[in-house]
Amino acid sequence: MAAGPGAAGTARVSSGRDLNCVPEVAGALGAVARQGFDFLCLPLFHPRHRREFSAPPARDRPGPQTRSDLVLAGRDWNTLIVGKLSPWIRPDSPLEHVRKNSQKALRQELDFGAYLGLAAHLVPLRGPHNPNLARGLSAHLHSGHHATQFWVQVPLVPPEESRDDVIGNEAPPPSGDEENTWEWWHNFRTLLDYNKRVALALELGPDLPSPAALARWLGEPVRAAFLPTRLFLTNKKGFPVLGRGHQRLLGQLLKLDVQIIVQGAPRHGGRPLAAYLQYLEHLGQHRPPPSAYELYARGYEDYLQSPLQPLMDNLESQTYEVFEKDPIKYCQYQQAIFKCLTDRVPEEERETNVQVVMVLGAGRGPLVAAALRAARQAGARLRLYAVEKNPNAVVTLENCQWEEWGSQVAVVARDMRGWAAPEAADLVVSELLGSFGDNELSPECLDGARGCLKEDGVSIPQSYTSFLAPVSSSKLYNEVRGCREHDRHPEAQFETPYVVRLHNFHQVAPPQPCFTFQHPNPDPCPDNSRYTELSWRVEVGTVLHGFAGYFETRLYGDVTLSIRPETHSPGLFSWFPIFFPIKPVPVRAGQEVSVAFWRVATPTKVWYEWAVTAPACSALHKPHGEILHHRAVTHGRTHGRTHGRTHGRTHGWTHGRTHGRTHGWTHGWTHGWTHGW
Repeated sequence: MAAGPGAAGTARVSSGRDLNCVPEVAGALGAVARQGFDFLCLPLFHPRHRREFSAPPARDRPGPQTRSDLVLAGRDWNTLIVGKLSPWIRPDSPLEHVRKNSQKALRQELDFGAYLGLAAHLVPLRGPHNPNLARGLSAHLHSGHHATQFWVQVPLVPPEESRDDVIGNEAPPPSGDEENTWEWWHNFRTLLDYNKRVALALELGPDLPSPAALARWLGEPVRAAFLPTRLFLTNKKGFPVLGRGHQRLLGQLLKLDVQIIVQGAPRHGGRPLAAYLQYLEHLGQHRPPPSAYELYARGYEDYLQSPLQPLMDNLESQTYEVFEKDPIKYCQYQQAIFKCLTDRVPEEERETNVQVVMVLGAGRGPLVAAALRAARQAGARLRLYAVEKNPNAVVTLENCQWEEWGSQVAVVARDMRGWAAPEAADLVVSELLGSFGDNELSPECLDGARGCLKEDGVSIPQSYTSFLAPVSSSKLYNEVRGCREHDRHPEAQFETPYVVRLHNFHQVAPPQPCFTFQHPNPDPCPDNSRYTELSWRVEVGTVLHGFAGYFETRLYGDVTLSIRPETHSPGLFSWFPIFFPIKPVPVRAGQEVSVAFWRVATPTKVWYEWAVTAPACSALHKPHGEILHHRAVTHGRTHGRTHGRTHGRTHGWTHGRTHGRTHGWTHGWTHGWTHGW
């Protein structure tokens, strides 16, 4: 039931057909396949066959309860059929007899679905109160070794508030109570403790909630969407089309690879069901093309990684290689250096004024090359020092110096903080920023190298600011929970931030600035500890699972780089956001969310602490940089995935193991100091 490749490099829309009664399964499956559908949703038991499990004589009725599994090959059951529960099953009925009978029928049908090896089974929610249904499903999930997924059917708006038709080209106004059905889902999945095998199947209706309420669903594990044929309008040529509101919603869902399930009979001038599928394919193929960032990140969506520690650990060649592929970053650095040289060297002094430039943390030399190009562009003369502590990268620098750069570049194999520079620099250039700006210890590194700079010298970057935003994401919460290790504290995985390409998430409110650092630091005794408390007003009820971190940097003048969504540099992919996890915190519409955030710096290590202070207080995350386990650990998140590359700050894992940069981390994320500190 997965989407396959489509035209123009886009994924085709995976679609299913929903039927309420199927007398002959093989024939129905063949018919929907000929119509172009990928799978079939059908009841495993006849919807009118109410079984009796308590009272005779119905309890003792002879004969099979449903059709044999032999009507289809095992592979067809596994890949082409989604099971449906009988509509009369009501485990939460106030009537005791109905409740008990439904509980037994529920178990029978779930067990039979597991016996068939179904890939997915639909579980409908018909109201807000479903504890018995959740208990029955939980018991089934924890029995046996089956791998069936469960798609919980939830309407976008309560059925009694939904209209029967759609008039015009736009979606109708939102209903009055937008939160109702999301709370059905949230309560149900909470009863099931966020089980990863329980996902969502949204039932679309003629009414759509507000954009904010719809965006909340994008942070949930939506696997399918039911699309009734009655929602389609008729265009001038008599073909079925959707209104703009439903088009926008489907576009958002298709980004999450949601499968579309068509309900109902054809309703448009005798057009076959294939006309509806053709329209869905049209929507799928005419989505905006993926950006360079999206193409680069494909396959790594919601994939947790540990941030780099380049100060402590020497990076590998593949990591440098990925840094150097960014088409935007080094162009911006070159532009910043060009503007700085133009400002510092008057035109009449171009032949005599030699600017001393130091590239601190030169890696394999991309910033050195950018500085040399900028100097040629500005007509300026340079004396350039490439300072790098990684002895392996120094080999590359020395080869470049020997074969290309010549005597205008001096390679220095030293840590920038302990290097006694032979002269003061006019310009210091560095590339030490992490996903949260300062999390790779750029402030400490550049403060340690302040002695290299002239009184009127310039640092590139000149400043950088981190940003935080509250987010909701069932996917990320479950991924963090899955990082638990048997020899560590059971909550240790919630004490560390993760670098991640955010995908299946809902940003609850816009990012706010957190910490700002300037270079050169004007403080004679710099203290890079920071504290702030940020607050947001929440528009719709939701549940928080953490905070997304971004950064912006001013390289020089008006030349900037940013990964903040509102100002993201087009085409920039060197950094993914950072994610600070928390345990789920429910938030009502209109409530305020507040977080206290610390950057703690001691003479030997640096770490972050964070705590939610509203609407309720959470425990302090990572108090005092507390050490729960000293041993370097491999988190088991890699699963051998490399795609033939190492992504450095964005994709730091390779060959199914961790880089050395996890070594030395204490209780999740603590930078240890080395090299003379």
